[in-house]
Amino acid sequence: MQALIHPLAELAEYEEIIKNRRSAPGMIRILGCVNSQKTHMMYGMSDGCLYKVIVCSSESKAKQVYEEYRFLDPSTYLYPAKDLLFYQADLRSKELVSQRMEVLEAVIQGEPLTVVTSFDALMDSLLAKEKIAGQTIKIQYDSVLDLARLEKELAELGYERVVQIECPGQFAVRGGILDVYALTEELPVRIELWGDEVDSIRTFDVESQRSIENLTEVSICPAIEFPREGEKGVSFLDYFPVDQTLLFLDEPVRLVEKGHGVEEEFMEAQKKRVESGYELKDGEVQLYLTEEIQKKMNRFSSIGFYALDMRCKGFVFRESYHIHAKSVNPYNSSFDLLTQDLKRLKRNGYRVVLLSGSRTRAKRLAEDLRDYNLSSYYSDDLDRLVEPGEIMTAYGHVAEGYEYPMLKFTVISETDIFGKVRKKKKRKTYEGRKIQSFSELKPGDYVVHENHGLGIYQGIEKIEVDKITKDYMKISYAQGGNLYIPATQLDLIQKYASADSKKPRLNRLGGQEWTKTKTRVRGAVREIARDLVELYAARQEQEGYEYGEDTVWQKEFEEMFPFEETEDQLLAIQAVKQDMQSKKIMDRLICGDVGYGKTEVAIRAAFKAVQEDKQVVYLVPTTILAQQHYNTFVQRMKDFPVRIDLMCRFRTPAQQKKTAADTKKGLVDIVIGTHRVLSDDMKFKDLGLLIIDEEQRFGVQHKEKIKKLKENVDVLTLTATPIPRTLHMSLIGIRDMSVLEEAPEERMPIQTYVMEYNDEMVREAIERECARQGQVYYVYNRVEDIEEITAHIQKLVPDVTVAYAHGQMREHQLEQIMYDFINGDIDVLVSTTIIETGLDISNVNTMIIHDADRLGLSQLYQLRGRVGRSNRMAYAFLLYRRDKMLKEVAEKRLAAIREFTDLGSGFKIAMRDLEIRGAGNLLGAEQHGHMEAVGYDLYCKMLNEAVRMLKGEIQEEDFHTTMDLDVDAFIPDTYIPNEYQKLDVYKRIAAIENEEELEDMTEELLDRFGDIPKKVEKLLQAAGLKNIAHSAYVTSVEQKGTRFIFTMYEKAKVVPERIPKLIESFRGDLSFRADAEQPCFVYEKKSRNKKEKNKDALEIVKNVLIGLKGLIEA
Repeated sequence: MQALIHPLAELAEYEEIIKNRRSAPGMIRILGCVNSQKTHMMYGMSDGCLYKVIVCSSESKAKQVYEEYRFLDPSTYLYPAKDLLFYQADLRSKELVSQRMEVLEAVIQGEPLTVVTSFDALMDSLLAKEKIAGQTIKIQYDSVLDLARLEKELAELGYERVVQIECPGQFAVRGGILDVYALTEELPVRIELWGDEVDSIRTFDVESQRSIENLTEVSICPAIEFPREGEKGVSFLDYFPVDQTLLFLDEPVRLVEKGHGVEEEFMEAQKKRVESGYELKDGEVQLYLTEEIQKKMNRFSSIGFYALDMRCKGFVFRESYHIHAKSVNPYNSSFDLLTQDLKRLKRNGYRVVLLSGSRTRAKRLAEDLRDYNLSSYYSDDLDRLVEPGEIMTAYGHVAEGYEYPMLKFTVISETDIFGKVRKKKKRKTYEGRKIQSFSELKPGDYVVHENHGLGIYQGIEKIEVDKITKDYMKISYAQGGNLYIPATQLDLIQKYASADSKKPRLNRLGGQEWTKTKTRVRGAVREIARDLVELYAARQEQEGYEYGEDTVWQKEFEEMFPFEETEDQLLAIQAVKQDMQSKKIMDRLICGDVGYGKTEVAIRAAFKAVQEDKQVVYLVPTTILAQQHYNTFVQRMKDFPVRIDLMCRFRTPAQQKKTAADTKKGLVDIVIGTHRVLSDDMKFKDLGLLIIDEEQRFGVQHKEKIKKLKENVDVLTLTATPIPRTLHMSLIGIRDMSVLEEAPEERMPIQTYVMEYNDEMVREAIERECARQGQVYYVYNRVEDIEEITAHIQKLVPDVTVAYAHGQMREHQLEQIMYDFINGDIDVLVSTTIIETGLDISNVNTMIIHDADRLGLSQLYQLRGRVGRSNRMAYAFLLYRRDKMLKEVAEKRLAAIREFTDLGSGFKIAMRDLEIRGAGNLLGAEQHGHMEAVGYDLYCKMLNEAVRMLKGEIQEEDFHTTMDLDVDAFIPDTYIPNEYQKLDVYKRIAAIENEEELEDMTEELLDRFGDIPKKVEKLLQAAGLKNIAHSAYVTSVEQKGTRFIFTMYEKAKVVPERIPKLIESFRGDLSFRADAEQPCFVYEKKSRNKKEKNKDALEIVKNVLIGLKGLIEA
């Protein structure tokens, strides 16, 4: 970093400051500083100090300094302030605590580091450093552990006990296995005990619950950082030893203002709370006043950076120095201005460093400057000193450039040249859980049995038959019929799921109606599979336009994308380009949640098409989306000669007419619009690419027109309803799909609070968001009194603009409001749940949901996804009403609300609803009825089979294999106590299809639940046998006492000549009965002598099955 810091040594004052910086407590003032120059100067002065603490006046300022400083010194941490106002929520998610804990842990470890924080983060009280260090639990391999005590300790440290871990701050215990997700770790760990000794410690994956790698030790930090009642608190500053720490204060005057502001806000809130009858617990209400913090600061050596000479009460000053620095004037993307300036600086013998956010861009900048006859070079090495008259470009990050005129030294940042771009950043790995298997079966749920139809699941019962106990599932059907199924046949059962929650009709046991339904649906599924396959084949045969390889422009254009692409995005872009460069006509579907970067894929495809003089149409369902995409396109393509026009109601008729005329002549390259684009007056000169956003939202007549447009044109369809994995897999060969599942980086986690409604809260949440120039969504789902609520909120916060929107408004009116909201003229939008569909406004980072307990989880999930789309911390408040008379109901409600914060399990159901919707969109409406008839899972299963049959992967075989053996094969409660998990495991064992899956399952059970008991081993063996039986065309294996009956499938391709030989090989124990209604083999041991040991039933069955398999013609 010498290139940036070395010139400072030439400042006369610099040497002196370095010498005196830690000679005594108190502040050295440095006047005349500008924005980013402060960061570089801090870095220059921090040499040789163990701890550096940089204090800024606000969250956003701290973030900016952190970004800049982290580039200079990788061991830099950002310490966020605690939410002083919302501490009395019933439940809080752990995002904030985990960020804070990470910093506290690093400080406790005592390695050199820099912490960037805001003034209000010093004001709340924390547990003492020794206390937190003492509470940290360390567990080593081979050490002795008391599990019961550890469970208690974890609960005291603020960890929550769950059945299965989903997010940080939770732990789970199953037998001798403890899973913990420590707050500050990337991955959860699994600790397995042998007696009371630690047998192994390993990290595991939240999604699959499978282990990843072994560790020798693990430390678990507390999940609560504030002192409880009776414990002594300290300020964050007290964590740092006075003699080894240097404080950097950014604009001390602003810091003190911020402190007073927080104090006032806090006192005001306390007062209001007391007035409205809330009790205050003192443990959490400790706030250090600004004066106290200043006193603490005065004990340290500190350096204050001021832009102007301003006095500030409360600090002890040592001396003041004046330096001469100034900001660089922005060039607003004008390269000419930049080159003129650089030529002048070069003539005057300046040293110039240009910093760019990526290495490729820095190299390109140096090349571009050379084209303007400016000798400049790119250097990877920032320790290289720049000589007078030299221009160096390098990779680095600084928010704004600055210069020291006296030293003739200038730093220019990319933002000064091109305006504000969002930085590229590497991604984190933690992503929410995707659906695993739908194991959340509760008694009372509707289930579909493949052979008997729709019934109600009543739970698991242990039933003893001939002294052998097994787990049976009980399912009740219409007219009082009950069906008991051995848990080993769970693969025949699916949970019934449909898009709307109306009650389905139960089937009767033994009735014909289910068979009819199944046949009907199977026919329909075959139809659709055939259509899809034919359509695909036809498209494959037609020839479309073949695009060339990527041009230089294309590469340059893609480089300018200000974010880091996710892996999925890169794969999708790659696939789209391959489609365009091939002879076939592209028809690709891209699925991904709003904000997952679908638009960028479309933009790149559009740019590629435009370069070969093709026209592009981007079709969107709503006027507002058209406007939003138009802005995005214009923004991305502003440096290239591409003409983009908008066709929608926001344009005057004259403008529309002009666009239509120009498009016909071929002057317009890209038209973005609503169905207006489909009208008859729009003619294209040479249409090359059609991009359709959310196709399912267009009406039938529009779809017909789209079909006409589609002929011989490459098509890219985008959708935000997730397409289910099952369907995706089965459609892989008939529809080109790219699925974006990875959330883009820079999405901050959403801090979620659940609390009772009170005006105070709402006011504080809105004011806080508006104070950081953000906007707020207030979700209120009743149209009739939405106006009153809006007026009420306006009364609470008279200084901000509040407006409301709902689906019953006239379309124009609604659009106008949304348009104003996007443009930032409205601060708070009170709306019904219409916002769950589609708008992407990155400035909205607080959402308040009124009566959250009345919304379905899928709605909550989608709503919550509307905030947290930028790099700020986002907040979601789920509020519920305070009820006067209800006591017991309140408890139940809290239990329901607990489920909110664990939005994990809610997501799964939510994703489910969405998937069903997605499947409906993909396959068309008429399939929807069939899906309702048999339930979504079975439908997918049938579709999958139909497609594989058409592709010739499997022959039609319509039989299931059942096994009923007198073996103790079940999962004991001691092994897997939790019913959901047990069902899930049963279901997955029943679905095992080959050796490999069997081994995999065995491994997983060992990993998640410990050593496998005999009974479970038998269950696994039986599952293995079932596969052999199926491949030998055996439909059932039944044991009656010592007899085993093997029934074959009537269409089995058996070679009759081989039967006698088989019977012979069993020395009279096996006989063949052809006279029964169904031919079968019977095995019964003839006892020759008493000493022979009874063979195990599983062993016998295995031998017979292997024999039977030999009868089938290869």
